[in-house]
Amino acid sequence: MSKTYDVIIVGGGPVGVGLAITLAMRGKSCAVIERRTQMHNIPKGQNLTHRTLEHFHFWGIEDRLRGARIMPDGHAIGEILAYKNMMSEYWHAPKGRELVTDFYFTKNERIPQYLLENVLRERMEEFDSIDTFYGWRAESFEQDGDSARVTIATESGNTQVLEGSYVAGCDGGQSTIREQMGVEWGGTDFDEVMVLAVFRSSQLHDLFKRFPDRSTYRAIDPAYKGYWKFFGRIDVGEGWFFHMPVPKDRNITEADVKELIEEAVGQPFECEFDHIGFWDLRVAVAERYRAGRAFIAGDAAHTHPPYGGFGVNNGLEDAVNLGWKLAARLDGWGGEALLDSYDLERRPVFRAVGEDFIAGRIKRERAFLERYNPDVGKAEFEAAWEAHASGDLGKIVQSYEPNYEGSPIVFGPEGGICSAHGQHMFRARAGHHLAPCKLSSGASIATALRPGFNLLAFDADEATVTAFERATQARGVPLNVIRDTQNNGREAYDAKLILVRPDQFVAWCADYAGDAAAIVARAAGV
Repeated sequence: MSKTYDVIIVGGGPVGVGLAITLAMRGKSCAVIERRTQMHNIPKGQNLTHRTLEHFHFWGIEDRLRGARIMPDGHAIGEILAYKNMMSEYWHAPKGRELVTDFYFTKNERIPQYLLENVLRERMEEFDSIDTFYGWRAESFEQDGDSARVTIATESGNTQVLEGSYVAGCDGGQSTIREQMGVEWGGTDFDEVMVLAVFRSSQLHDLFKRFPDRSTYRAIDPAYKGYWKFFGRIDVGEGWFFHMPVPKDRNITEADVKELIEEAVGQPFECEFDHIGFWDLRVAVAERYRAGRAFIAGDAAHTHPPYGGFGVNNGLEDAVNLGWKLAARLDGWGGEALLDSYDLERRPVFRAVGEDFIAGRIKRERAFLERYNPDVGKAEFEAAWEAHASGDLGKIVQSYEPNYEGSPIVFGPEGGICSAHGQHMFRARAGHHLAPCKLSSGASIATALRPGFNLLAFDADEATVTAFERATQARGVPLNVIRDTQNNGREAYDAKLILVRPDQFVAWCADYAGDAAAIVARAAGV
């Protein structure tokens, strides 16, 4: 136990590695414990949001990630929605995440999680402050008022104890850290077993040429009560994965899986399986994300079905949110309220994701399928189908705007709450993600943002700017001031002064500041 780390991270998947990178970029030392010694090749977690690509941008690896894609550059990422099966006369190609592109610094991307992990691990290995323990698992941890200790072991029985200031459990749905924190979790169990099949079929690629270019295809069938038959492309040619509920009266064999897939397609076709597995359809969230010096993030804190691409994206947002706050506390300028705010901000967001955006969509589609039937009332069905198929996904995308209006470290509106529900807009609002703008130089504001706090000062009173500089210097809070005029598009922010957190969320905004010191203290969790 000769080396002491700032943070011991249990779990070396995307969330754990993302947290390590976030901390290392702020000069913090980490140990990353990961029981896997080899990467899996199951293409989960493919749909990466605009916001997730922002993280890669600020980690300096956006181009590296995009260069690792399998899909052709520029290939559409959205979905095809069909009734009953993919050969149905009723299908639609609704608009998806492209509806919100203008509100982010980067475009979204599609890449299998194992390739995403390769890029993240390559970046992690560039930091001397990160030690990795592949082939080790966490057996237990303990903590006191000053530090935390994690006992790790190999399959062969070797053990050692790592010591650090904090512990972060990023170790998945069966999290050892969460269990030993004594944290309960619960949510909605749909009592459905889902099949996951990874297969190859060029014939299916040819069959889907009936549609415009897309990356995901799903059918909603009255027999499955709102649960999806879902295809996702791995490449453009032959690689696919597939999800759907397993009929409760079947003991599934490979032949049965083939039959289920052909049912979803709507006709027979040839394929070769690479993987068949099963998972339970449920949404669960931990009752709290912190216990003293221990935290949980990603699937250790919340889990849900792979519907809508929310999983890895929410996990990486956890990592960024927790990472800058831990670094601030370790540097001495962040208060305990800053660490408490991680739970207060992130947990309500996921609860809304799981119950409203995932479970809610299943319930809405179940209600649609129970109400409308083309065999009973064709005209009524067709009118309802057009409205549902073209509008539901767009409403979800446009209303999915995670924000922290109710956070104690931002100056949100009275009665504000932290939630995944919101509205995308360019106007700066406390607790919301900062939308992009162009500076007078022509560069994106993203190029001017630095890892600490950023104060946007657009035709702002210089005395007020100086007051912020003095207030942050007095507390040791890192501050970068970006001065510019309030025109040429920047007037859309509707504020001359905008204090932006290290995670690109707005802490405070106004035309004038009455007490810069009080604003800085609250934003720092003091």
